[in-house]
Amino acid sequence: MRQRLFISAIFGVFLAVTMAAVPAHAQMKFAYVDVQRALNECDAGKRAKADFQGKVTTLEGHLQRQQNEVQALKDEMEKKGMLMNPDQRQSLQDQYMEKLKNFERDYKDSKDELQAKDQEVTAKIVHDLAQVIRTLGERDNYTMVFEKGSILWGAPNIDITDQVIRNYNAMHVAIGTVGEGAGGVRPAVAESDQPGASEPSDFGSQAAKKSTISK
Repeated sequence: MRQRLFISAIFGVFLAVTMAAVPAHAQMKFAYVDVQRALNECDAGKRAKADFQGKVTTLEGHLQRQQNEVQALKDEMEKKGMLMNPDQRQSLQDQYMEKLKNFERDYKDSKDELQAKDQEVTAKIVHDLAQVIRTLGERDNYTMVFEKGSILWGAPNIDITDQVIRNYNAMHVAIGTVGEGAGGVRPAVAESDQPGASEPSDFGSQAAKKSTISK
Protein backbone atom coordinates (compact mmCIF):
# COMPACT_ATOMS: atom_id res chain seq x y z
CA MET A 1 0.00 0.00 0.00
CA ARG A 2 2.77 2.43 0.94
CA GLN A 3 4.58 1.67 -2.30
CA ARG A 4 1.43 2.30 -4.34
CA LEU A 5 0.76 5.59 -2.56
CA PHE A 6 4.38 6.60 -3.11
CA ILE A 7 4.15 5.82 -6.83
CA SER A 8 0.88 7.74 -7.09
CA ALA A 9 2.43 10.74 -5.34
CA ILE A 10 5.49 10.71 -7.59
CA PHE A 11 3.29 10.36 -10.67
CA GLY A 12 1.17 13.32 -9.48
CA VAL A 13 4.24 15.51 -8.99
CA PHE A 14 5.54 14.43 -12.39
CA LEU A 15 2.29 15.45 -14.11
CA ALA A 16 2.23 18.75 -12.22
CA VAL A 17 5.76 19.57 -13.37
CA THR A 18 4.94 18.49 -16.92
CA MET A 19 1.81 20.60 -17.06
CA ALA A 20 3.63 23.59 -15.62
CA ALA A 21 6.20 23.31 -18.41
CA VAL A 22 3.52 23.38 -21.12
CA PRO A 23 2.00 26.71 -22.20
CA ALA A 24 -1.49 27.35 -20.82
CA HIS A 25 -3.07 27.31 -24.27
CA ALA A 26 -1.57 23.91 -25.14
CA GLN A 27 -3.82 20.86 -24.83
CA MET A 28 -2.40 17.88 -22.97
CA LYS A 29 -2.79 14.63 -24.86
CA PHE A 30 -1.75 11.28 -23.40
CA ALA A 31 -1.74 7.67 -24.59
CA TYR A 32 -0.31 4.37 -23.49
CA VAL A 33 0.91 1.17 -25.15
CA ASP A 34 0.91 -2.40 -23.86
CA VAL A 35 4.36 -3.34 -25.13
CA GLN A 36 4.08 -7.01 -24.16
CA ARG A 37 0.79 -7.36 -26.07
CA ALA A 38 2.26 -5.54 -29.06
CA LEU A 39 5.22 -7.91 -28.93
CA ASN A 40 2.92 -10.95 -28.79
CA GLU A 41 0.49 -9.85 -31.49
CA CYS A 42 2.63 -8.12 -34.12
CA ASP A 43 3.62 -10.25 -37.11
CA ALA A 44 7.32 -10.09 -36.23
CA GLY A 45 6.59 -11.20 -32.68
CA LYS A 46 4.44 -14.13 -33.83
CA ARG A 47 7.17 -15.33 -36.19
CA ALA A 48 9.82 -14.92 -33.50
CA LYS A 49 7.70 -16.78 -30.96
CA ALA A 50 7.12 -19.69 -33.37
CA ASP A 51 10.84 -19.87 -34.18
CA PHE A 52 11.73 -19.70 -30.49
CA GLN A 53 9.29 -22.47 -29.62
CA GLY A 54 10.79 -24.62 -32.37
CA LYS A 55 14.24 -24.20 -30.81
CA VAL A 56 12.83 -25.04 -27.37
CA THR A 57 11.23 -28.23 -28.70
CA THR A 58 14.43 -29.31 -30.45
CA LEU A 59 16.58 -28.71 -27.37
CA GLU A 60 14.07 -30.40 -25.08
CA GLY A 61 14.10 -33.50 -27.30
CA HIS A 62 17.90 -33.61 -27.26
CA LEU A 63 18.06 -33.20 -23.49
CA GLN A 64 15.36 -35.79 -22.91
CA ARG A 65 17.33 -38.38 -24.89
CA GLN A 66 20.45 -37.59 -22.85
CA GLN A 67 18.50 -37.82 -19.61
CA ASN A 68 17.08 -41.20 -20.64
CA GLU A 69 20.59 -42.51 -21.33
CA VAL A 70 21.80 -41.28 -17.93
CA GLN A 71 18.84 -42.87 -16.18
CA ALA A 72 19.35 -46.18 -18.03
CA LEU A 73 22.97 -46.37 -16.88
CA LYS A 74 21.96 -45.51 -13.32
CA ASP A 75 19.33 -48.25 -13.33
CA GLU A 76 21.84 -50.75 -14.71
CA MET A 77 24.34 -49.91 -11.96
CA GLU A 78 21.71 -50.35 -9.27
CA LYS A 79 20.44 -53.67 -10.64
CA LYS A 80 23.62 -55.31 -11.89
CA GLY A 81 26.48 -53.43 -10.26
CA MET A 82 26.93 -55.86 -7.41
CA LEU A 83 27.11 -58.79 -9.84
CA MET A 84 29.88 -57.29 -11.94
CA ASN A 85 33.57 -57.63 -11.40
CA PRO A 86 35.37 -54.45 -10.24
CA ASP A 87 36.60 -53.51 -13.71
CA GLN A 88 33.14 -53.84 -15.28
CA ARG A 89 31.54 -51.91 -12.45
CA GLN A 90 34.12 -49.11 -12.73
CA SER A 91 33.65 -48.93 -16.50
CA LEU A 92 29.89 -48.63 -16.10
CA GLN A 93 30.28 -45.99 -13.42
CA ASP A 94 32.67 -44.01 -15.63
CA GLN A 95 30.14 -44.11 -18.48
CA TYR A 96 27.41 -42.91 -16.14
CA MET A 97 29.48 -40.03 -14.78
CA GLU A 98 30.55 -38.95 -18.27
CA LYS A 99 26.99 -38.92 -19.61
CA LEU A 100 25.73 -37.14 -16.49
CA LYS A 101 28.43 -34.49 -16.87
CA ASN A 102 27.56 -34.01 -20.56
CA PHE A 103 23.86 -33.76 -19.74
CA GLU A 104 24.38 -31.12 -17.04
CA ARG A 105 26.68 -29.11 -19.33
CA ASP A 106 24.28 -29.27 -22.28
CA TYR A 107 21.35 -28.37 -20.04
CA LYS A 108 23.10 -25.21 -18.85
CA ASP A 109 24.30 -24.32 -22.35
CA SER A 110 20.79 -24.81 -23.76
CA LYS A 111 19.26 -22.64 -21.06
CA ASP A 112 21.83 -19.89 -21.68
CA GLU A 113 21.35 -20.14 -25.44
CA LEU A 114 17.56 -19.79 -25.19
CA GLN A 115 17.82 -16.88 -22.77
CA ALA A 116 20.28 -15.06 -25.03
CA LYS A 117 18.08 -15.67 -28.08
CA ASP A 118 15.02 -14.43 -26.21
CA GLN A 119 16.78 -11.23 -25.12
CA GLU A 120 18.28 -10.59 -28.55
CA VAL A 121 15.05 -10.96 -30.54
CA THR A 122 12.91 -9.21 -27.93
CA ALA A 123 15.27 -6.21 -27.88
CA LYS A 124 15.16 -5.89 -31.68
CA ILE A 125 11.37 -6.00 -31.92
CA VAL A 126 10.84 -3.67 -28.96
CA HIS A 127 13.34 -1.26 -30.53
CA ASP A 128 11.16 -1.21 -33.65
CA LEU A 129 8.00 -0.73 -31.59
CA ALA A 130 9.65 2.19 -29.80
CA GLN A 131 10.37 3.86 -33.13
CA VAL A 132 6.78 3.29 -34.28
CA ILE A 133 5.42 4.69 -31.00
CA ARG A 134 7.60 7.77 -31.28
CA THR A 135 6.53 8.43 -34.85
CA LEU A 136 2.86 8.08 -33.91
CA GLY A 137 3.35 10.31 -30.88
CA GLU A 138 4.96 13.06 -32.92
CA ARG A 139 2.50 12.76 -35.81
CA ASP A 140 -0.60 12.84 -33.61
CA ASN A 141 0.78 15.49 -31.22
CA TYR A 142 0.76 13.43 -28.04
CA THR A 143 2.25 15.17 -25.04
CA MET A 144 3.42 11.83 -23.71
CA VAL A 145 3.01 8.10 -24.44
CA PHE A 146 3.36 5.75 -21.48
CA GLU A 147 4.10 2.04 -21.27
CA LYS A 148 1.06 0.31 -19.75
CA GLY A 149 3.11 -1.42 -17.05
CA SER A 150 4.33 1.93 -15.71
CA ILE A 151 0.89 3.42 -14.99
CA LEU A 152 -1.67 2.51 -12.33
CA TRP A 153 -4.70 3.00 -14.58
CA GLY A 154 -5.53 4.33 -18.01
CA ALA A 155 -8.80 4.77 -19.87
CA PRO A 156 -9.23 2.19 -22.67
CA ASN A 157 -9.82 4.93 -25.27
CA ILE A 158 -6.22 6.18 -24.94
CA ASP A 159 -4.72 2.72 -25.51
CA ILE A 160 -3.00 2.91 -28.92
CA THR A 161 -1.51 -0.59 -28.85
CA ASP A 162 -3.60 -1.81 -31.81
CA GLN A 163 -2.56 1.19 -33.87
CA VAL A 164 1.10 0.55 -33.08
CA ILE A 165 0.74 -3.10 -34.14
CA ARG A 166 -0.97 -2.18 -37.42
CA ASN A 167 1.65 0.43 -38.30
CA TYR A 168 4.54 -1.91 -37.52
CA ASN A 169 3.01 -4.76 -39.52
CA ALA A 170 2.53 -2.46 -42.50
CA MET A 171 6.26 -1.73 -42.67
CA HIS A 172 7.27 -5.28 -43.68
CA VAL A 173 10.87 -4.80 -42.54
CA ALA A 174 13.46 -7.05 -40.94
CA ILE A 175 13.34 -6.84 -37.15
CA GLY A 176 15.59 -4.27 -35.54
CA THR A 177 15.82 -2.12 -38.69
CA VAL A 178 13.15 0.51 -38.08
CA GLY A 179 14.67 3.96 -37.66
CA GLU A 180 17.20 6.26 -39.26
CA GLY A 181 20.68 4.81 -39.48
CA ALA A 182 19.48 1.22 -39.11
CA GLY A 183 18.58 0.59 -42.74
CA GLY A 184 14.91 1.05 -41.95
CA VAL A 185 12.32 3.81 -41.92
CA ARG A 186 13.30 7.35 -41.02
CA PRO A 187 11.23 8.84 -38.18
CA ALA A 188 8.62 11.32 -39.36
CA VAL A 189 10.10 14.14 -37.23
CA ALA A 190 13.81 14.71 -36.71
CA GLU A 191 15.30 14.69 -33.22
CA SER A 192 16.25 18.34 -33.53
CA ASP A 193 12.55 19.25 -34.07
CA GLN A 194 11.63 17.81 -30.69
CA PRO A 195 13.98 19.27 -28.07
CA GLY A 196 14.10 17.24 -24.89
CA ALA A 197 12.48 14.17 -26.44
CA SER A 198 13.82 10.86 -25.20
CA GLU A 199 15.66 8.57 -27.54
CA PRO A 200 13.51 5.70 -28.89
CA SER A 201 16.42 3.34 -28.34
CA ASP A 202 16.43 4.22 -24.64
CA PHE A 203 12.76 3.33 -24.37
CA GLY A 204 13.36 0.14 -26.35
CA SER A 205 16.16 -0.94 -24.03
CA GLN A 206 14.09 -0.37 -20.90
CA ALA A 207 10.92 -1.96 -22.26
CA ALA A 208 12.86 -4.97 -23.56
CA LYS A 209 13.98 -5.74 -20.01
CA LYS A 210 10.35 -6.20 -18.96
CA SER A 211 9.13 -7.99 -22.09
CA THR A 212 9.88 -11.36 -23.66
CA ILE A 213 8.89 -13.38 -26.72
CA SER A 214 8.79 -16.50 -24.52
CA LYS A 215 5.61 -15.35 -22.72
